[in-house]
Amino acid sequence: MSPPKVLWICGSPRPVPTPPESSQCIVEIQSPTNAPSRLCRIPYHAVVIDGLSAILHPESFVQEIQSLARTCPVLIRDARVSFAARLGALHIPPEDTDPYRHVRAALEVCTPPASACQPENLEPNDWEGLLVGKSAALCHVRQVIRLVGARRANVLITGETGTGKEIAAKALHQASPRLRMPFVSVNCTALPENLMEAELFGHVRGAFTGAIQNRVGRFGQADGGTLFLDEIGELPLELQAKLLRVLQEREFQRLGSSETIRVDVRIIAATNRDLRAQLDNGRFREDLYYRLNVVPLEMPPLRHRPEDIPLLAQHFVEKICSLEELTTKRLSGDALDRLCRFSWPGNVRQLENAIEMAVALSGSRMLLTAGDFPLPAEGPSAVATPLISVPDQGLDFEQTVAFIERSILEQALRKTGGNKKAAAEMLRLKRTTLSAKVRSLETDAACS
Repeated sequence: MSPPKVLWICGSPRPVPTPPESSQCIVEIQSPTNAPSRLCRIPYHAVVIDGLSAILHPESFVQEIQSLARTCPVLIRDARVSFAARLGALHIPPEDTDPYRHVRAALEVCTPPASACQPENLEPNDWEGLLVGKSAALCHVRQVIRLVGARRANVLITGETGTGKEIAAKALHQASPRLRMPFVSVNCTALPENLMEAELFGHVRGAFTGAIQNRVGRFGQADGGTLFLDEIGELPLELQAKLLRVLQEREFQRLGSSETIRVDVRIIAATNRDLRAQLDNGRFREDLYYRLNVVPLEMPPLRHRPEDIPLLAQHFVEKICSLEELTTKRLSGDALDRLCRFSWPGNVRQLENAIEMAVALSGSRMLLTAGDFPLPAEGPSAVATPLISVPDQGLDFEQTVAFIERSILEQALRKTGGNKKAAAEMLRLKRTTLSAKVRSLETDAACS
């Protein structure tokens, strides 16, 4: 493994100390004004600002470096301990004869997350290996990625849950000139609504209770790379307006700050919802929809590409056995036949989970058989009769669908004694999605 790459910014006339052999790869910059452009082009594992005597506005300079350095630690080698602490940076005493020990310690506890790092040896065509299958539907997805990967255009990925929307987003990133810059993923349903703005745009120290230091948001982390906004349909309307401004102006302000920060970020959004329906009922902004949907990309459900199931199944067997450090198991013919005949309502994610369970429960046995896949029975009775008949005079579609949805939610909550987590699991929904649906239906009922 190559040594960590450290950017050493010389803000004082003292010489840069010689690093221990092979412990770090030190890139020295004698002029602090060149540091921001260097950080925009090349990812580093750590940044050291060595003294601030040659820097005109040291506080603003440190904050700019922090916003550009994204997920890597920033250290200040200066006599003022309080200055570094106030800015949320790590401190190196100038008299320390081994300043690199502070860098080593910072690297151990501040390793950037995998989603914000790209392997140095990544090749431009490696993205094709992310999309497993040979069906016409998947070939169309590859063709779209091949055409738009190198462009700046925003992409909106749609498709059912579990179809691989995040994999497609990663493929788009790796097919672009940004492939060695960060790919930052944000699940809009996983963030608490009151913290979502700070998470996306960052905040300054003291912006709200608990903001004890400056924080670079996800937009700052993704600068120069790609920001993937999963489940974009769950974004609150207030934040939709702020996101629209960032897409239009390519700039934003951190929470609690009046400083404008410019970013170069490509946006890829994904949703399993019908955003056009949300436009009609006012839950999603039309102008934001068209900003995001520059290039639409639909991920096909697994039941529409059954010829890909054998390839996917073998891929997941190899992947899981490798992760578990097991000798690769094999799938029998009857096992493949059972997998190919199932409709997979949970799509690729459900198939991967089924393979993982089979590998785990098969013990030391090397051959996976049909008995290792106890899939639910399927038959024509499941779809034999429509639940609602359409009368000759027609019906109110939205009202009817809302009635059915409310009935299902009420039954699930009644069966679980009002436990929303259990009800969400029963309906194969996320708890936040179920809560949002309940709130939405309650609001509609109050307005009607």
